[in-house]
Amino acid sequence: MPNYKLQKRSLVLVSLALMSALLLAFISTGLSIYLYSSNSNNKAEAAIVLGAAVWGKEPSPVFKERINHAINLYQNGDVSTIIFTGGVGDRNEPAEAIVGKNYAIAQRVKAADILIETQSRTTSQNLINALKVASDNQLTKFLIVSDPLHMKRAVLIARDLGMDAFPSATPTTRYRSFRSQMEFLMRETYFYLVYLVLKI
Repeated sequence: MPNYKLQKRSLVLVSLALMSALLLAFISTGLSIYLYSSNSNNKAEAAIVLGAAVWGKEPSPVFKERINHAINLYQNGDVSTIIFTGGVGDRNEPAEAIVGKNYAIAQRVKAADILIETQSRTTSQNLINALKVASDNQLTKFLIVSDPLHMKRAVLIARDLGMDAFPSATPTTRYRSFRSQMEFLMRETYFYLVYLVLKI
């Protein structure tokens, strides 16, 4: 009986230690994502805009923030090309990349300076497909455009694909409330850790 109690106590201690380690890893990863250097002073050949939802034929507020930032990079001469990514979320809506392109053209970005891919549904697919489009057009250096909390995972994926990529987060975000930012951060931390595990 004493041995049984000792084994049970040891199992509880090991379980607590494991849970504590996992919690610490989750918190430290979340903090690193939150503090990740999201602004880039680099210039590049192209800005890759990661897709987000569209509302009908209009970009959602989150997507619009990303598009506007890419347009500013283009107008400031930081990039000469914008690559929009994203496929169809709802069958009754156009592809995210097409909505992004139309919006940018309306803001006086030259159509010839816009490239698109319309098949992706995830961040990894966004970047894989954007790289194919970029390679076909001899583009090799990129600024990755997305929300600040999305940057660390997106840039990690891009660099794992062999891309010469740098972060260029939106200076503002639609995730403004504490609750929405925490939900986004928790989700990003989870996906970041899952990505780290799956690529090993």
